[in-house]
Amino acid sequence: MVKEKFNKSLSKKAKKGFRGYPIATIAHYGPNDKKATKVVASIVAYEGAEPEPMKKWFSENDVRNDKDIKKEILEFLSSNKVTSVVMPDRIIGCPHEEGIDYPDGEDCLLCSFWKGKDRWSGESIH
Repeated sequence: MVKEKFNKSLSKKAKKGFRGYPIATIAHYGPNDKKATKVVASIVAYEGAEPEPMKKWFSENDVRNDKDIKKEILEFLSSNKVTSVVMPDRIIGCPHEEGIDYPDGEDCLLCSFWKGKDRWSGESIH
């Protein structure tokens, strides 16, 4: 129930399309395309601005089912007076960060599911 309410609320905002700035981006990441263990929300204040502030949430379980994380995301959006929301409808990649958790240009050694896959389409790129 919580997952549907949260997703419905964000999906509704995202479906409205661009309604001006500030705009929020929300992306889910996971070890595979079924379980999201990380969600990142960032705010873009105006055209050309860097995404700031940015907030990350993590869970051993699926973050999409965590009512506390969902509540915090909605509060984050509200406190930043978000007008528009952009949110892909799928998990878009590994929760580990290139250049931080593994070398730039390489695949994550911990998330073999994503090796050789385009994170946007899920299709093989090698």
